[in-house]
Amino acid sequence: MRKKIYQSFIELTNSLPLSKGLMTFSKSKLSKRMIPSYAKLFMIEQEEMGKNIAEYTSLHDLFIRELKIGSRQISALTESVSSPVDAVAEQFGTISEHSSIVVKNQQYSIEEMLENKELAKKYIGGQFIVLYLSPRHYHRIHSPIDGEITEQYNLGSASYPVNRWGLTYGKAPLSRNFRKVTEMVCGLNGGHAAVIKVGAMFINSIETTHVSKTLKKGEEMGYFSFGSTVVLLFEKDRFRLSPGLQVQSEVKMGEEIASVLV
Repeated sequence: MRKKIYQSFIELTNSLPLSKGLMTFSKSKLSKRMIPSYAKLFMIEQEEMGKNIAEYTSLHDLFIRELKIGSRQISALTESVSSPVDAVAEQFGTISEHSSIVVKNQQYSIEEMLENKELAKKYIGGQFIVLYLSPRHYHRIHSPIDGEITEQYNLGSASYPVNRWGLTYGKAPLSRNFRKVTEMVCGLNGGHAAVIKVGAMFINSIETTHVSKTLKKGEEMGYFSFGSTVVLLFEKDRFRLSPGLQVQSEVKMGEEIASVLV
């Protein structure tokens, strides 16, 4: 019953005019007045922001903020895979032989998430991590490995919540929401990894900032306009998740979350 009520409410409120209105407001000068209370409510770490809080011109400007140089350290180990974002590790594990993962008791098909049967085959038996970005997190996305982009495309059009309620009660948001898929081949061992950026409710804004097909670990790939989720897929026998990774643990961009098997 709770699940049906939640889904009905989201369907009623998830309208295109409302989404556009929220985006317009978040980019307006009027939204600047909300910045101090927003930063306090979500406990944003102001000491690491690239600018003084008074210098941000709108809520959107704050959402896509850059950090002070040196605020994040990219793991220096050649074989390490670093977190592409500041986030909470919602779930991680092994991709089943049927090409599926389980997140918050919901089963997701990797084939459906990627909308590419041949691409999905690479990840059967491999591993995955779901990283959730809350409104307080730094919203820029960085490359987890040194590698070359082999595929990049957009999917979906919906924008359902991807927070804990959304993942628990929503209609498979990780495979229905607007998302940008970036597949990379690792320069160290030729293994494939997919970085799936999933849009959040109301605003489907995932901007790409890199121009080259080759990315260095820690190099910026793009940003979310609002809190959202990144799903990482790793090819079997090419990568190994870090043993210290824990569900519901906070990870910082650049922190080691896996390693390349060479």
